[in-house]
Amino acid sequence: MGCSSCSTGKNGVPNGCKSNGNCGTGSCGSGNKLAVFDWLSNMTLPSGEAPFNIYEVRFKNGRKHFYKNTDKKMIISMGDVIAVEGSPGHDIGIVSLAGELVKVQMKKRKITSDSEEVKKVYRKATQKDIDVWNTARERELETQRKGRLIISRLGLKMKLSDVEFQGDGNKATFYYTADDRVDFRQLIRDLASEFSIRVEMKQVGMRQEAARLGGVGSCGRELCCSTWLTDFRKVNTAAARYQQLSLNPLKLAGQCGKLKCCLNFELDSYLDALESFPKQDVILKTERGEAIFVKMDIFKKLLWYTYKEEKFKWYKLSLDQVSEILELNENNELGSPLEEYESEIVEEATVDFENVVGQDSLTRFDTPKKPRRNKRRKRNQNQKPVAKNTNNKNQQQKKNTPKKQENQPQKSQPQGTKNKPQQRGKGNNRKQVEQKKGTENRNTPATKKQTPQKRRNKRRNTGNKNAQNNEKQ
Repeated sequence: MGCSSCSTGKNGVPNGCKSNGNCGTGSCGSGNKLAVFDWLSNMTLPSGEAPFNIYEVRFKNGRKHFYKNTDKKMIISMGDVIAVEGSPGHDIGIVSLAGELVKVQMKKRKITSDSEEVKKVYRKATQKDIDVWNTARERELETQRKGRLIISRLGLKMKLSDVEFQGDGNKATFYYTADDRVDFRQLIRDLASEFSIRVEMKQVGMRQEAARLGGVGSCGRELCCSTWLTDFRKVNTAAARYQQLSLNPLKLAGQCGKLKCCLNFELDSYLDALESFPKQDVILKTERGEAIFVKMDIFKKLLWYTYKEEKFKWYKLSLDQVSEILELNENNELGSPLEEYESEIVEEATVDFENVVGQDSLTRFDTPKKPRRNKRRKRNQNQKPVAKNTNNKNQQQKKNTPKKQENQPQKSQPQGTKNKPQQRGKGNNRKQVEQKKGTENRNTPATKKQTPQKRRNKRRNTGNKNAQNNEKQ
């Protein structure tokens, strides 16, 4: 449930309390996790009974304690920010539960009203108390960063997960996780001299760390321990075996590195269903041979068995068929072969999805496409004779083109009266013909014999032009 600060504005953009991951108003988000709904708030107490004077107060990351109100004149209700007794000094918290339900919570945690754990309520928090509390909370991230640097410098095998300042800012609690015992005496001295505060070190487990930090699990939802789960029960691999899950630690482990707490959620229903199933080590005696258990589907009541001598073939049997074979074996009789029992099972086709609208299938991209090589080969085979005819025609054209050029007297017989551009054109035509034939006539000895003739023709043409010019003059 969100508060008014998280509602959307006129532009459709959520307002938010600008706390970046933690509810600053104390009404939603991680600030109000593990909250209890007071369903007795609208009910009045019987006449002659005073309201219960112990209140449940919550602090950062869902940490809760019980505090007693000794001042009868002070009226406290849920959601009030109050100053409570600390060690030393005072702390600031928010009242999360009041009234008769506090008795139920104290009984659940096995805390009596006369216990030393129940401390006093000093007063309702003033504006000065709230300002000091906010400035102390702003120092937590920087303190955590510097604390990790100090731990790495000292070479301690521990992980600093979170830092929580007291409401008056004079004390800070450092939460850490470690596999072995850690000597942090020097660490406390360094932290106290660095931040000028009282330091308290508190070790938490992996599950408690995940509950404090929060996160998203493999199911896509928030972690159960950070939203609603209050007690951490022991989880064994036997829970995964009863549910027929593969013992893969990567899939069975959660964010904390331990086995997932959700393995215990459905364990009772699986245990109830397994009461009617035979044990897995029971051997079925049939006319063909002995059969051993392979796997089962608990809710469909199906079991798979295979022969000892032929383990490559699995036979699917129903629970009634297996119990029938076991009854025959108890009477020293052999059951029929498993093939006959498997043929008796009739599976009803269940329609999971019906394409009413006519949209495309969701798995249309999963089917592999057919290779196109066969089509290309067929096309090439059909086009091969056509390609041969075209090549023959081109070859015939290439053979005919030089013959036509040889029959022309102007191109084949050089004359002295021709101009230079005509000779250039002649040379260009000859190069084109040579390129079409695919030969290298440029380097042949015939071209070397023709080069002096070209020079002579050039000299004659220049001499004739000079003579004509002299005559005109």
